[in-house]
Amino acid sequence: MRPDRDTAIEAQAIDWVVRQRDPGFVEWDAFADWLAADPGHGAAYDAIAGLDADLDALPPTRRSEPSVRRGPSRRAWFGGAVAAALVGAISLSSLGLFDGTSRIETAAGEHRTLALADGSRIEVNGASLLVLDDDRPRFARLERGEAMFHVVHRADEPFVVEAGGAELVDLGTAFNVVRAGGRTAVAVSEGVVAYNPRRENVRVAAGQGLEARDGDRAAPAPHAIDAATIGGWRTGLLVYADAPLSDVAEDLRRTAGIAVRIAPNAADTRFRGALILAKHPARTIADLAALSGTRAERQGDGWVLSR
Repeated sequence: MRPDRDTAIEAQAIDWVVRQRDPGFVEWDAFADWLAADPGHGAAYDAIAGLDADLDALPPTRRSEPSVRRGPSRRAWFGGAVAAALVGAISLSSLGLFDGTSRIETAAGEHRTLALADGSRIEVNGASLLVLDDDRPRFARLERGEAMFHVVHRADEPFVVEAGGAELVDLGTAFNVVRAGGRTAVAVSEGVVAYNPRRENVRVAAGQGLEARDGDRAAPAPHAIDAATIGGWRTGLLVYADAPLSDVAEDLRRTAGIAVRIAPNAADTRFRGALILAKHPARTIADLAALSGTRAERQGDGWVLSR
């Protein structure tokens, strides 16, 4: 199994073991469905449950004096102990054991895929920060960067994505979200997304996208996009209809870890075309310069594009 998938399954197994320690646990049908969904689920659950039994067998710690401040519950402590035992798989910060959230942060050029308990999937681009909430399994907040969401639709519990001040609600959807430089952009490849349903309530259908900048007063209007190019960063394809060259530079930094600076005399340059991320960054930069009518000059660890 892939490392990201292993981590997600282990986190789900921990959740099931912890929840089953509650005497009021009644979700046995859901647990059985989860076990049947993937052979790896049963193996992960057995390993975590075995560790839990070993922890229960440890002798209790004796205190010479009663403590005035109550410590963490057995349930919370177990989650931390198991996370610590899964060396190299799950960290305390990624699980968010202390604040109920999980923060997924990627370096420039790093890509991660997250498998959620409901079957939804999130692909996170580089230089991004995504926050999940343990108490809201159908919620994610993209604080910065880019992510592609493949959402399992539930009419009674829609999946909600927050980005900047915007709220995106799925209506049976696959969609890409960018949060960078005070702007939020969404592009839908399948289904429909509702943009700020409690305010503007703009519907963005498959093959459409919209862009909103912080402070905009007017509701953003959807525009047509080739659905086949949405989320192309996942396969090394970046397609632009009429984008500022600075946005292209930011995408290259985020997706491929390529540092590009735009010289002042090229700041107003717009780019239309497709870039294939080559094995060697110099080739990608040469293509960008040729297609944008600029000149590329190597400078330190990156490049400068100028007129």
